Amino acid sequence: MRPAQAAPPRPGFRPPPPQQQQQFPPNIPRPGTPGQQPGPPGNNPIGYRPPMNGQLSPAQNFGPRPPINGGMPRPPHPQDQNQIQNAMRRPSAGGSSLPPSPSIQRPPMPNGAIGSQQSPLLQQQQLQQQYMQQGAPLQRPPPMGGAQRAPSPMIRPSTLSQPGSPGMPRPYQSPQIQARPPPGQFMGQGRPSVPGSPAMNQMVPPFGPMPPFGQNQSQPPTPQMPHQQQYQQQPPPLQDPNAGNLGSMSTPTPVAHGGAHKPKRMYPQGMDSYQDPASNSGFQPANIPGIPPPPGQNTLQPAGQTSQFFVPGEKQGSNFAQPGFQQAQPLAGQPLAGQPNMNQLTNQMGTMNVGPGYGFNTQASSQLSTVALMGAAPRILDLEAPPPSINLPANSSITNSPHANCDPSYKRSTLNAIPANSQLLQKSRIPFGLVITPYRSVKEGDEPVPVVSDSIIARCRRCRTYINPFVKFVEGGQRWKCNMCFTLNEVPSSFDYDSQTQQPVDRWQRKELNHAVVEYIAPAEYMVRPPQPLVYLFLIDVSYPAVQCGMVATAATTILESLDRIPNDEGRTKIGIITVDTSIHFYNLNTASQEPQMLVVSDLEEPFLPQPQDLLCNLKECRPTLEALLNRMSDMFKDTQSVGNALGPALQAAYKMVSPIGGKILCLQATLPNLEAGALKPREDPKLLGTSKESTLLQAGSSFYKTMAVECSKSQVCVDMFLFGSQYSDVATLSCLPRYTGGSTFFYPAFTAAKSEDALKFAHELAEFLAQRIALEAVMRVRASKGLRMSAFYGNFFVRSTDLLSLPNVPRDQSYSIEISYEDNLTIPIVCFQTALLHTSSSGERRIRVLTLALPVTNTLSDLFLSADQVAIATLLANKAVERGMNSKLDDARDALTNKCVDILGVYKTHMTASSSGATPNLQISDNLKLLPLLTLGMLKHVALRGGSQIPSDLRSYAMHLFSTLPSQCLIPYIHPRFYSLHNMPENCGTIGDNGIEMPMPMNLSSERLERGGLFMLEDSQNIFLWIGRDAVPQLCMDLFGVSNYESIRGGKTTLPSLESDFNQRVNLIVGKTREMRRSSYYPQLYVIKEDGDPALRLWFLSHLIEDRAEPVMSYHQYLGHLKDRVNSGSF
Repeated sequence: MRPAQAAPPRPGFRPPPPQQQQQFPPNIPRPGTPGQQPGPPGNNPIGYRPPMNGQLSPAQNFGPRPPINGGMPRPPHPQDQNQIQNAMRRPSAGGSSLPPSPSIQRPPMPNGAIGSQQSPLLQQQQLQQQYMQQGAPLQRPPPMGGAQRAPSPMIRPSTLSQPGSPGMPRPYQSPQIQARPPPGQFMGQGRPSVPGSPAMNQMVPPFGPMPPFGQNQSQPPTPQMPHQQQYQQQPPPLQDPNAGNLGSMSTPTPVAHGGAHKPKRMYPQGMDSYQDPASNSGFQPANIPGIPPPPGQNTLQPAGQTSQFFVPGEKQGSNFAQPGFQQAQPLAGQPLAGQPNMNQLTNQMGTMNVGPGYGFNTQASSQLSTVALMGAAPRILDLEAPPPSINLPANSSITNSPHANCDPSYKRSTLNAIPANSQLLQKSRIPFGLVITPYRSVKEGDEPVPVVSDSIIARCRRCRTYINPFVKFVEGGQRWKCNMCFTLNEVPSSFDYDSQTQQPVDRWQRKELNHAVVEYIAPAEYMVRPPQPLVYLFLIDVSYPAVQCGMVATAATTILESLDRIPNDEGRTKIGIITVDTSIHFYNLNTASQEPQMLVVSDLEEPFLPQPQDLLCNLKECRPTLEALLNRMSDMFKDTQSVGNALGPALQAAYKMVSPIGGKILCLQATLPNLEAGALKPREDPKLLGTSKESTLLQAGSSFYKTMAVECSKSQVCVDMFLFGSQYSDVATLSCLPRYTGGSTFFYPAFTAAKSEDALKFAHELAEFLAQRIALEAVMRVRASKGLRMSAFYGNFFVRSTDLLSLPNVPRDQSYSIEISYEDNLTIPIVCFQTALLHTSSSGERRIRVLTLALPVTNTLSDLFLSADQVAIATLLANKAVERGMNSKLDDARDALTNKCVDILGVYKTHMTASSSGATPNLQISDNLKLLPLLTLGMLKHVALRGGSQIPSDLRSYAMHLFSTLPSQCLIPYIHPRFYSLHNMPENCGTIGDNGIEMPMPMNLSSERLERGGLFMLEDSQNIFLWIGRDAVPQLCMDLFGVSNYESIRGGKTTLPSLESDFNQRVNLIVGKTREMRRSSYYPQLYVIKEDGDPALRLWFLSHLIEDRAEPVMSYHQYLGHLKDRVNSGSF
């Protein structure tokens, strides 16, 4: 950092000797001397104030220049700075008034202002031009009300130099004027010291706001209110740099004139925190609720206003005088009628140049808004709205990066303001937890996750937190304070040095200090063994039902066509194939003849590997042999008559093949296992459906698969299940394998490859699944600030310890939910949650993905309701309901959902509305939670939890699996489908716009929206339905389906034809956009539902209209009435 030099003196100005003190600047007559005209009665210690009537006085040139284009105040020119310092060193002996220019006579106005009755803007321009021509000294305006004030040694008159001189105020429109100083001109809150002015280090920065003559000349001048500058907060005084640092910067050391300047490192010698260029102008940060002000800063708090967020031990409203500044007057911070609150204006300016990212906001949040739920349709568009903003105190992160806080697509909390204690959380009845999707897919236009490749990983030595944007640097940047446990840690020696370029680097540009989501390339100490290669072992059922439904042929063709899409960057990917019926068939793919060799093992009691090697082959090396096997596989078993299946022994053999390395076992199963270990029996009993014993059908029917899953997890083996068949498949039991190994489950009921739609869905999902760039041999830990702990986990993983999750595989777009509880009260203003995922990437690198989320702490119930995220709450409740439904009873799960909704509504009514006691005719909740009852009703009506005896247990089990693994962007449509009207959609819908394919406006899920002659589309991220009314006109039938009338339309599972009509092309684009926008590998199938078509399909479609009544569940308005009755009769 180069200290600023003293500018050469202006023409006509002679600075005093360094050690001599003068009372007045040279060439300026003392008051009372001959020829002097009386000046205004007294000085204004804090700068110019406009007259009371709002007129603008001529432009004055003292203090910092006004802000330009919304930027920060311009610092004084170095030559002005020299004169300011000289004037500051001369103490004033009494009041003084500066004489006006002898050639300019300005009669005093009745209110004390000086000037004429011309337009203030015109007056400014004329007077400024006269001053520029004559170089006359400026006259200080009188104080408001004409009161005499004591002189201030802090203020001196500044003279105008000749036109073109360095000290001349340039026009506002000049392109040379910048809104902020060049980098390095000023650092911190101080000003550079000048040689020969030892007292400068004890002075405060100059002086209060400028008069508004610098307003944009294209707009009429806006008169400032008298109190706006009167209550301007003042900066703290500077200290001697030898006495220690103030804030985060030390005052630059004086440098002799003409000496060589050596650039000074900003850190670690003297930089503790990031300095935004806006802060270099001397601008003081705003008083933000929830964080103490800097030392010495005057804190002004409006009367009756309290901090939004709880700061233990903070003293509010501390007002005190500072040397050289006028003390704040009474009623400071009280806005006048029609005037904005000063703290609000200061807050806005404090973050004017900081672009908060999505979900990260340093502004005060809006007021709590209460809405009535009954009597109106729910506003479903708000389901797509972002979560409530995270209102962190200013300067919470050490950099002003817009990516400092975690994006909600990676991690979101049910509460964006954390209660200070467990009592407040219990009082609100809002569930507290996190929804994490650490490996969400990155689509076109998304920013990739930044990668730190220098292997410098700074972690807390006590709690092992990774350095992140919310730590603090102390002791001149040599150490950093952990934002979790507040332990001081040494900054790594190479943190500011690039070993590749052999050059110093800017600390504040490091990715881990600017991004909440970052990925490290882990060094050797993070590896127990070398990173494993990708291993795909396909375990394919080749029994008679699997061959007859076409699964074997479709799977072989899809795998063959996907070989080029399987990640194989380093050429280490390994492939193996096992087929199973009543025997286990292994394949040697490393033969020299490029012909696969089948090895059959018939011993199912103790399965073994027929040869120790060559059963897993390198994808690149055995490619010809593998292609030959896949090409002939459908013919190899086309004549089989075996109906038995030994999945259990085949899994044991597959585990022996993969466990030395680790990898993925993909089971493609079309028959219920019925031989030896792991044999299952059909458990589907219609008599149990809809009863309290139905939950037994949702639990595993054999302990073999759970035991096998635990063993696989220990060896970093993941199992994925693709289940087919028209009969009972026991999804509840077989899905145990993916649940505990971090895998995925896909279910294809009534699958037959003869239907192109079935074959297309399976082929698409398998191909996308194989092409995913996944994470292997992973462990995940979530850390939280002191006082909080992770109490429950939901998702597909194995809990290795109290807070460590083992994931042999981390698929894309798989979600995990975590419930949080309290160990102690929170005594800090900000709470942080950090998720660390240590894994091996598809390219064979050992990496650590870190997600950091910072949230403010509050002690008010209103902040909790204002910050509640209804989407995250619904996701957490869905996971908890699935857990309870499988381990207890479905009735308990449904009751728990309704009870939680009643609790939240009841607490809000009791504590946040005027009708705290007694019955109320309406049901009220905060605006950001108004759709929570609708989402709760959607879960109650969903296949996963809906009562009744018509839902097969396989379908229910699969729906429960999706509830616990889908990310929020897929789960919310799965609970509350999207419903569109296509026959009357605007002309731009289905066309390519600025943001891709334009979609119609979604509608409420009610049959009232259906029309006899209309066409409607409904999608739930798993299926797409096209409903067509019986009175559809022939032209619509011809344009969309290519048939002449309604009767010719084929209902059921289908594929839309591709026609030349504009309407057909637009609908096809909408269907395609729907399949792509959910960020998952699932491929929704299309069903055409005719109004008078198949009753089963018709009822399936109507069951998604959750605002209607569907036995045995109430309609939305009936459900609201039920909630209202319970709220009115309860005690909260």
